[in-house]
Amino acid sequence: MGEPFPGAVLDVLARAGDRVVLEHGARSVGAAELLDLVARVAAGLRRRGIGPGDGVALLLGVTPEAFAAILAAHAVGARVVGVRPGLPEAHVRRLLELDVALVVVDSPARRGVRLAELCAAEPEPLRLGARAADVARLIHTSGSTGAPKAVGQTYRAMAAAWTAVPSRWPQAVAELAARLERYLVFGTLASQVMFEYAVLSITAGGVVVVAEDPSLPGAITRHRASASVITVPRLAKLVAAHRSSPADLSTLRALLVSGSPLSASRHREALEVLGPVVFHGYGQTETSTIAMATPDDPPGSVGRPLVPLEVRDERGRVVPRGVSGELFVRAPAQADGYWGDAEESAEVFVDGWVRTRDLGHLDQDGVLWLTGRTRDVVIVNANLHHVGPIERVIAEHPDVAEAYVVAVPDEETGEAVHAFVVPSGEHEPDPAQLRELVIGRLGPACAPTRVTLIREPPLAPSGKPDKRLLLP
Repeated sequence: MGEPFPGAVLDVLARAGDRVVLEHGARSVGAAELLDLVARVAAGLRRRGIGPGDGVALLLGVTPEAFAAILAAHAVGARVVGVRPGLPEAHVRRLLELDVALVVVDSPARRGVRLAELCAAEPEPLRLGARAADVARLIHTSGSTGAPKAVGQTYRAMAAAWTAVPSRWPQAVAELAARLERYLVFGTLASQVMFEYAVLSITAGGVVVVAEDPSLPGAITRHRASASVITVPRLAKLVAAHRSSPADLSTLRALLVSGSPLSASRHREALEVLGPVVFHGYGQTETSTIAMATPDDPPGSVGRPLVPLEVRDERGRVVPRGVSGELFVRAPAQADGYWGDAEESAEVFVDGWVRTRDLGHLDQDGVLWLTGRTRDVVIVNANLHHVGPIERVIAEHPDVAEAYVVAVPDEETGEAVHAFVVPSGEHEPDPAQLRELVIGRLGPACAPTRVTLIREPPLAPSGKPDKRLLLP
């Protein structure tokens, strides 16, 4: 497989010498210092018996030490489980049960090995312990059972990724990379997008800038940021704020829109108000980036595919350009399957292709347009949640006979949950009680923002309920 991951990233840091690669408040961290942190954490992990194939869970914030810990865990060949903030405690407990040998924390409120202890270890020469077929990391989405679904990416796949290798960058990525002089990060490095574009920034000669307060446009002006990842709702807020009270965004060169589709009208408005800085990325946890629109691509599109892509009809036949169908992709760094879920893996990973379960078409110029999805999901703040578990929790309420959940557009979160419920008797269910029930079991992102009472669901010709007919 060539050099194991994260060899290419460590090579980038070694070549960078003392160049500043990370800023955290008043602290500037050079590449050599970051490499030293990686070596220390790797030594600390090895002294605790962690090696190839062992599970390591990282419950960490966004700091230079957290970035080093991710690279160090991969350097020893561990299976890295990143736990993002905001997950319900029940979900966190499930993640920590996935054959995890060690939990690394940076908060005294959490049980585990303190990251500060690992950083204090005596460093040893870095040696890469990865085995190609081992799972390198598990990235989690909300699964069809309501439990987190773990997407497994092997070390072979991560070594094939283009992020730290400029010679592999597609044209759109190279254009983005040139604008990442000061890349703003926030939230969590367990985010696949946040971490990978941090690596891209450092590889391109840029600096990763940690924002304790990510509110926009303040974070951009305060940190003189040139780029950041942004969701569609946050982009809409930034555009509205800049229209009403223009801020100094003179340093801004790239906003990478991620997590949900960007409509043509919002896309045009953002380009008009903010200038040619909008990049619209399309990808999945299972595949990483699939396509990317640069500021020169048609608004509303996701640009040209960066990986082999086929548009197929319901019988699996490739359709001509201009015809919509389901998107299948084959990416160099794609996952191999879902951890502990052979049935779901067989449905999605088919003959070397990944079935995205998204719908779209290629126009005559080869530009990709998304038109919908086959999955029954709602995407809230760029996080995907299957509606099945939400429907089942709502239906547990004694005043509910049936529950049907659909995704609706939302100015704040991109999409939100709209629940249609059939009462079980004379008493109408209390929407507030339903929301509290869902929050307690699945978290606030899954709670319905609106509840509509119906006598019965509309039916498709087959006689089955057809939720598509519930919306205007």
